[in-house]
Amino acid sequence: MDSSDQRRKRKRILRQSYSPRHFLSVRSLVMCFSFFTSLCLLSYTTPFRSSAYRPVQVVSSLSLLSSSISRKVKSVQDFDGSLLPLKIESRVLFPDHVLLLVGGGKMEKSGAEELECIYYGKFDSIDSGDFEKKNVFSVDEYDGFRSIVRCPLPPVNYSSVVNLKRRGKNGILGEKVGLRVDSQTVNSWENVAYEATLDGDTAIVFVKGLNLRPDRESDPSQFSCHFGLGKWERGGRFMFTTKALTAAQEVVRCSLPKSISRNPDKAQGIRVTVGATPHARNRAHKRVLVPSVAKIFDSGPVVKKRSLGGKYELCVCTMVWNQAPAIREWIMYHSWLGVERWFIYDNNSDDGLDEVIQELDLENYNVTRHVWPWIKTQEAGFSHCAVRAKDECNWISFMDVDEYFYFPYSTTGHQNFRAVGYASQNSLRALVANFSSSSTTIGEIRTSCHSFGPSGLNSPPPQGVTVGYTCRLQSPERHKSIIRPDALDTTLLNVVHHFHLRKGFEYLNLPQSTATINHYKYQVWDVFRAKFYRRVATYVADWQDNQNEGSRDRAPGLGTEAIEPPDWPQKFCEVWDTGLRDFVLTNLADPSTSLLPWARHSALTDQTGES
Repeated sequence: MDSSDQRRKRKRILRQSYSPRHFLSVRSLVMCFSFFTSLCLLSYTTPFRSSAYRPVQVVSSLSLLSSSISRKVKSVQDFDGSLLPLKIESRVLFPDHVLLLVGGGKMEKSGAEELECIYYGKFDSIDSGDFEKKNVFSVDEYDGFRSIVRCPLPPVNYSSVVNLKRRGKNGILGEKVGLRVDSQTVNSWENVAYEATLDGDTAIVFVKGLNLRPDRESDPSQFSCHFGLGKWERGGRFMFTTKALTAAQEVVRCSLPKSISRNPDKAQGIRVTVGATPHARNRAHKRVLVPSVAKIFDSGPVVKKRSLGGKYELCVCTMVWNQAPAIREWIMYHSWLGVERWFIYDNNSDDGLDEVIQELDLENYNVTRHVWPWIKTQEAGFSHCAVRAKDECNWISFMDVDEYFYFPYSTTGHQNFRAVGYASQNSLRALVANFSSSSTTIGEIRTSCHSFGPSGLNSPPPQGVTVGYTCRLQSPERHKSIIRPDALDTTLLNVVHHFHLRKGFEYLNLPQSTATINHYKYQVWDVFRAKFYRRVATYVADWQDNQNEGSRDRAPGLGTEAIEPPDWPQKFCEVWDTGLRDFVLTNLADPSTSLLPWARHSALTDQTGES
């Protein structure tokens, strides 16, 4: 083939390759790419403007986690999409503060220093720019979805719809700058579903406002549970409804919707509430839904469970408020007696309790702190703890931080409960383990309490309460319990530290010659006055309230005023009892220094501080 023929062939191929149809396709792609590139550049350099558009400011969920991380307030345009913005989800109005539930990321306690509470006048518009501000009381973790911010009550003539402001910044975390807020509603603590958890194929909802009688099971047919999915919260819609199975005090148990029971992971983060159908003169009224801030959070298997499998033989659950100075002695002593696992429900402490618990856990005392912000809900908290701990523990003791188990030395009657005539290390665990192996019907072990007084002291005893307080009332008071969680009635009814048991289980009263509880109820005045401030129990009046002044839950003869009686150090002293003091000094004191374990820690801390 000559060169002219080759040239004609190449031209023919080129004409076929660059046909008008092919050229149009390529040009279209280039034009589309150029258009989208221009659009992106335009949106980056010139924000769209319309009457409906408002710039949005959000706070990076990491900005409150650590002082080492940048605390810059980001706009939505440079916000990292992998992080969730903080949002005020719910507010609850308590008698002495406003609780804000903030979603979108975990907030450390140090966040309280960089936030301010913002209050608007009841008749002012949020857009007016007029507001009052106060310091945040505290910031704390909560569940796997939310953190807690506590704000002071609003000033007079100001709304309780509290928002938050970054200190030194103009942006307010609320509607003013478009932060996602599920509702501007403020829930009254007197009427709200406040907590929820899973228990097998049921949901348990804790709710205020049903006004059910204490220590009584109620008719569940008038109640129901309502579950939401997706973004239902914005419209207040509930997607599923199930019937209540039990209802008692502040606890309602319902079956799970089938779609959730097949896959319990779907329940995580779902808001749930209770519906009630009031009856009057045999006529049913319209079902009313209780306002809710409760989201189902099931922590699942706890990582602290024994690595070798099986359950802990003995655990302890308590609810405390400001017991940081007392909890170390209490945990160390009972750990010596055999307690293996601790559930501490912290009811709004502000005395550094969380730091003490962290220290104890680092010292291998197996302690976890559960934030429980709901005031005067001890019974509900104990029900919650029983459900939470039943997969980990064979037995759980429900007691207070000022209560100590005491095993007398050799006494008649101890043989049925101890192999030897004295209380050795791990005696309490050995006692309950004996019932685990010997009885299938004992579901609760009850122990009587002796109430101790100030014992002539004017200041806290330096060696601890077990050594310092040695004078008590003659007669024992009500019992405290160690229970088998799988023996509890499905209502989870409990009053004053004892639970209702399922059919087929019974309780056992330990003889006082075998074991008692020393209840250091009336300590030196400064300690007692702090306790006088409020109680955590639901159905027990605060001591300063003018209710049931003759009750054993109150301080006899004190009335309702926290004014120290002139003879306080000598009060409540009828019998000198040094049994536990002698036991502690004999068994727990260091032979070389005579220091007790909790005193050794204090001495080491003092030395470290001095150095």
